[in-house]
Amino acid sequence: MWDVISDLYDPSTNPNGYVNVGIAENSLMHEELLKSLNTKLDLPAKYLTYNDGGGGSLRLREAIAHFLNRQLHPVTPLDASHLVVTNGLSPAIEHVSWAFADAGEGILLGRPYYGTFIADISTRPGSAVVPVDFDNVDPFSIEAVAKYEQALLTFEQTGKKVKGLMLCHPHNPLGRCYPREVIVKLMELCQKYQIHLISDEIYALSVWENTVDEYPPPVKFESILSIDPKGIVDPRLVHALWGMSKDFGANGIRLGVIISQANRDLHLALKSISLYSYTSGITDYLASILLEDDSFTDSYIRENQRRLAESYAFAVEYIQSRGIEHTPGVNAAFFLWVNLGKRYRELHPEIPADKEVGDTVMKRLVEEKVFLGSGKLFGSEKDGWFRIVFSQPRDYLTLALERIVAALEGDLTDKVAELSL
Repeated sequence: MWDVISDLYDPSTNPNGYVNVGIAENSLMHEELLKSLNTKLDLPAKYLTYNDGGGGSLRLREAIAHFLNRQLHPVTPLDASHLVVTNGLSPAIEHVSWAFADAGEGILLGRPYYGTFIADISTRPGSAVVPVDFDNVDPFSIEAVAKYEQALLTFEQTGKKVKGLMLCHPHNPLGRCYPREVIVKLMELCQKYQIHLISDEIYALSVWENTVDEYPPPVKFESILSIDPKGIVDPRLVHALWGMSKDFGANGIRLGVIISQANRDLHLALKSISLYSYTSGITDYLASILLEDDSFTDSYIRENQRRLAESYAFAVEYIQSRGIEHTPGVNAAFFLWVNLGKRYRELHPEIPADKEVGDTVMKRLVEEKVFLGSGKLFGSEKDGWFRIVFSQPRDYLTLALERIVAALEGDLTDKVAELSL
């Protein structure tokens, strides 16, 4: 990924660089966000100090609580004491993994998954990712809950305990939301085995109207915080994560938040390591001002959702016209989950049916200087699937899609050229 970032396409200065539709960034609203932020930086001196400590200033935590109360409609209103601020959501994921599981103990994670979950959960905390296979079961269905339980029981046969279940809601890379009844069943599972349920809701406000796919019908997003845990699960086991990287198209701001409303022990534990995820004073101040501005955030979110819906519809129409399969029912985040392997096989019938083609397709994409997320790195249960990030300006997205098609058809073009000589 870092090699791609250091060699990005620019129509004037680097036309042979990589067109990047592999990294989860939303650039559709950069101009609007910058227009707001660049008029607001009048930094008080206390933001040059340690201020209120590593878990975020009181003002920032109050601003986040105010904002998320309006947007996520929690059963119990959020207040500043429920929040721990981090410099991005990766440190937040790493922190909860460290807090909930000792080295070697497990965190359940359904496939496919956001690839960096693996590093965030396991590299420094030492926790074990326990992948959950669904086979042909819809991972957003009631039936999928049994698959989580099966994975838990199989892992615990090793003598190690499972301590948590990580949910990506809305989902990366599938772009779908979990139905309320499925979340309730997962809560019941966590209560049964006394494990923590962590809902990563970093795409919570990047939910939009799907005007293309008729089935499965997209599911409305409901935050885990909006479901009353009474009679279902001990509220000390329920936690949510959110950040500004995705919903505000600002990966570089580096601001995440851990939300735990009933577990004071977790807050005490996180205070001991908050120094290692301290967000900058500038980020703290700017994010506070932004999230306090209800008029701006409402209009921003509304326009962002409209543009995401428009961009998704364009991308789907393009790939469908080129015979590329995608997973339908999407209404959240920035992703098309596409079966490039299937289309590559159709264009190259000489490939043996039992031969995997995912790595070959990835090689062809790199040769065409277009970067996608490989399903292999997302724990895909099937070969040949890739993630396309469609939250890009139209010209840029079109160029990316053209290069993807060229990567699939390139060998054919070469063969035709050879025959004509």
